[in-house]
Amino acid sequence: MARHIAASPTRRRSRRTRIALAIAGVVSLVFVLGVAAAGGVVVGHHLGSGSSSREATPPTSGQATPSSAVSTPPQPTSSTSTTLADDFKQLQDGLQAQVGVVIAPVGNGNSPLMFGDWKSGPAWSTIKVPLAIAALREEEPPHVTDEMRAAITESDNAAAESIWQGLGTPVIAAHKVEDVLRQTGDDTVVQSQKVRPEFTAFGQTDWPLTEQTRFLAVAACDASNKPILDLMGQVEASQAWGLGRISGTRFKGGWGPSLSGDYLVRQIGLVETANGTISVAVAVQPDSGSFDDGVQDLNEVANWLTEHLAELPSGRCGS
Repeated sequence: MARHIAASPTRRRSRRTRIALAIAGVVSLVFVLGVAAAGGVVVGHHLGSGSSSREATPPTSGQATPSSAVSTPPQPTSSTSTTLADDFKQLQDGLQAQVGVVIAPVGNGNSPLMFGDWKSGPAWSTIKVPLAIAALREEEPPHVTDEMRAAITESDNAAAESIWQGLGTPVIAAHKVEDVLRQTGDDTVVQSQKVRPEFTAFGQTDWPLTEQTRFLAVAACDASNKPILDLMGQVEASQAWGLGRISGTRFKGGWGPSLSGDYLVRQIGLVETANGTISVAVAVQPDSGSFDDGVQDLNEVANWLTEHLAELPSGRCGS
């Protein structure tokens, strides 16, 4: 679906009380530690949500690692992952929706962190990213066309259909998009036939969150994909919800109704952190079936991600 404009939702629940209590606790702890450090000992702590104090992980220099496509900063420990899962459970319990989140460091997309109970479903407009990449490779020399720009920044379906038709017959077009996915280790089969006449064939591709994350984590390190990935940083304001609320994030959303009319709302994105870049795929299927509720739920997921950026696995592409 394209060009849905959702009103700016308010957060369903507030964490102000919890944050206020946490700040009060930190102030008390700093006072006690200050007394203990009077003899000249410097004490440093990183306070994670719901976890005991631990040493902070310093950011990497970002220098490329020789003979490697990615430089991966120190990753979260198992105890950190447990804390993330516990806090995500609290988030999920506050939403009336099926939710899924998969996170991996940019580079190879291996060993992703997975949260929630939603795993896979129609790609909707998120598939326009590999579609546009496939079209970019057809251009000589490679350059961004108006159709590519509209398909990514506006989620324009007519533009995406034009791109699809320009790749050849439906079967050939599907194979060309699959070629883009295969180069990243993603085995997803792209739908070539219209299974729902009112929607695009490619948009009905069953694309698991794990494969979306793998695709984007690897594609981000291929310089030839940069023109399309840069468009993901120029999405129009009316669609800048969810991952679009995280500063500096390149993202693409997709949404549409089931046969019963209930909306699925999903996004893929590259989120910048102090330690590197993470590849993220998120999806929500609100119990109400409402698109607006799906947007609001993704806003909540984005808030959770923002709170935990320093704890999430990140990576850096090499030269």
